[in-house]
Amino acid sequence: MVEPVAPDTLPALRREIDAVDAGLIDLLSKRFDIVQRVIVVKQRDGLPANIPERVEDVVRAARALAGEAGLPQDLVETLWRSMISWTIDYEDSHLARSS
Repeated sequence: MVEPVAPDTLPALRREIDAVDAGLIDLLSKRFDIVQRVIVVKQRDGLPANIPERVEDVVRAARALAGEAGLPQDLVETLWRSMISWTIDYEDSHLARSS
């Protein structure tokens, strides 16, 4: 039998973080599926992986949402820029293969 854990203990809080992390992974998986479709469209339309105006629009929107949610905007911007950079590299590698 599993011993119940008080809600304000480190193990309980870690379980909560683990559950949130699992949800983030699920959302990243959905985002990645969309990226796969974006690659097809960019190949078809001859578009580059990196479209700087779009990057800045996405980061600006993420910062605004972070602010509304009470999150540190610099944290969200750092995470988004990292995710976007990885995505651009991934798209570039797939677009290069199709040329």
